Amino acid sequence: MKLRSVVVACAVVVAAAVLGIGHESQFVFTPEAMHRIANQAISENKGSEDPQGIVDSVRSLLKKEYPDYIIDDSEWLFNNAGGAMGAMVVLHASLSEYVIIFGSPIGTEGHSGRFLSDDYFTILHGEQWAYSPGQLTKEVYEPGSQHLMPKGVAKGYKIPDCGCWALEYARGNILSMMPFGMADLLSSTLDPITFWQTVKVSGGNMFKMLLKGKV
Repeated sequence: MKLRSVVVACAVVVAAAVLGIGHESQFVFTPEAMHRIANQAISENKGSEDPQGIVDSVRSLLKKEYPDYIIDDSEWLFNNAGGAMGAMVVLHASLSEYVIIFGSPIGTEGHSGRFLSDDYFTILHGEQWAYSPGQLTKEVYEPGSQHLMPKGVAKGYKIPDCGCWALEYARGNILSMMPFGMADLLSSTLDPITFWQTVKVSGGNMFKMLLKGKV
C-alpha cells in the first residue's frame, strides 16, 4: 500500500511538472521577433526566386539576436507528421519552445496536429493554405504573413506543388507535440535514420537547455 502511494505521488509530481511546461517566464523568443526577422530576411533577398538566400538570412539574423540559443551546425532532415512530409532544420529546441525552418519544394498536405502549444508559422517563400472544419474557402498565407495556430486548435493544411518554406516557432508544452511529430516515423515511414536524427537534435538540445537552466 505504501509503495502504491509513493508511485501515485511520483506520477502526480511528474504530471504536474510536464503540464507546468510552457509558462511565459520560460520563453526566450517572441512571435514578434520571429515575424520581424522573417520579414527582414525577405526584404534582404527581394527580387530573388531562390529561397536559399532567405533561409540563410534568417539563420544569420537569429544567430545575431539570440547567440546563446540558436544551433550553429544543425542539418536538414525529413519530417513526417499528420500525413504530410517535408524537410526541416532545427534551430532551437527546449521543453517550452522550438524554432525550425520547415517546408517542401514539391508540396505536401496533412493534419496540423492539436497541441498544448501556440504555433507561429511565418512564410518565407511560397504559400501555405489552410482550413478548419466547415470552412468552405481556404485561407492563403503568403511571404511575410504569420499563421497562428493557437493551442488546442487543429486545421488541415497544404503546401502547393510550387513549394513553401517557413520559419516555425512553437511556444508552450513542446512535449505534447512530440508524439505527433514522431508517430509517422514509427508507424508509417519506418525510417530509423530520420528517427535517430530527430531524437538526437531535438532531445540533445532540450537537455543542453536544461543544463543552462532554461526549460
